[in-house]
Amino acid sequence: MKTHKIAPEVKEQIINRIKNDGVTVAQASKDHGVSEVSIYSWIAKKVEGQPTIAENIKLKREVDQLYKLVGELTLKLSETQKKK
Repeated sequence: MKTHKIAPEVKEQIINRIKNDGVTVAQASKDHGVSEVSIYSWIAKKVEGQPTIAENIKLKREVDQLYKLVGELTLKLSETQKKK
């Protein structure tokens, strides 16, 4: 099997799509023609001592849920203050 050297900036783009856009490793692998194993190894090298990509994605989802909840509570509070 032939191996191709992936430019560091391309690796960074792939990792950023996974980390910031919530793209799965499987999808990034298909999109870029790179094995999942390679992507996981890049991620492991990049995030030593930092939260994992999975942890980061989970935290972003939790933050989004909290923002939604704060918005709903703000609307309810606003409605009750208008009734007074």
